[in-house]
Amino acid sequence: MSDFVILTDSSADLSADMVRQLGVEVLPLQFIIQGKTYANYPDNREMELHHFYELLRAGEVATTAAVNMGDYIQAMEPLLQAGRDVLVLAFSSGLSTTCNSAVMAADELKSRYPERRIYVVDTLCASLGQGLLVWLAVREQRRGRSIEEVRDWAEANKLHLCHQFTVDDLHFLKRGGRVSATTAVVGSMLQIKPVLHVDNEGHLINIAKARGRAASLKALVDKMEATLTDREAPVFISHGDCLEDAETVANMVRERFGIQDIHLNHIGPVIGAHAGPGTVALFYLGSER
Repeated sequence: MSDFVILTDSSADLSADMVRQLGVEVLPLQFIIQGKTYANYPDNREMELHHFYELLRAGEVATTAAVNMGDYIQAMEPLLQAGRDVLVLAFSSGLSTTCNSAVMAADELKSRYPERRIYVVDTLCASLGQGLLVWLAVREQRRGRSIEEVRDWAEANKLHLCHQFTVDDLHFLKRGGRVSATTAVVGSMLQIKPVLHVDNEGHLINIAKARGRAASLKALVDKMEATLTDREAPVFISHGDCLEDAETVANMVRERFGIQDIHLNHIGPVIGAHAGPGTVALFYLGSER
């Protein structure tokens, strides 16, 4: 048994099956919709994802809550008491206070358990970009790397974890302050679809515009062609309740690059609340974000 545990949070959008296969621990973030708070577990036990997106399509507004310091302490302390060390791969500090909570919890627990090793990596990633970094970190762990070696690998490679995504409804980005009200109205009328990425500071940045859905999906793969460096690593694709569009992107990746190791999963409520239904995101290892 490995002497350390990799802990992440549910914004990584890993499926319940993948969580089991990887042997990682996942802390649920929270989302609030229709006045009720739900925990975002990988198995979506508290709300089925299609229902969540149907509520958004019907006009319901969802908000989210980060993991706090106490949540991290509650998750990590039993592991430390059992003699395990902990490596936290946390949601981007550019998008959430979750990582800061992890750092504060680690500092507190280090004083209680000075013999244990506790490290926090700010992944600067989101959704299955974070999930892919976790997957790759587990691969390093299973190769026999120490906790420090896996931490250093994650730090050295996280800015090569490329994120490209497009949204179907600009009004969700408008509500989050990512585009102006005028841009949302005019863009929607003209069927303008933004192509965005997560930059080196972990923020969402608009990098291109496409006219129509098909063009925006192709733009994701075009950007991949310009930056892809590792065709042996898996490609992850997440989607906001639009599996057919995600499969379209997966097929383009297969045809253009010959990559067969492609994993698809839903965008969970934490990311989906801000990106909206119809979002498609593509993640891979590349030369730069």
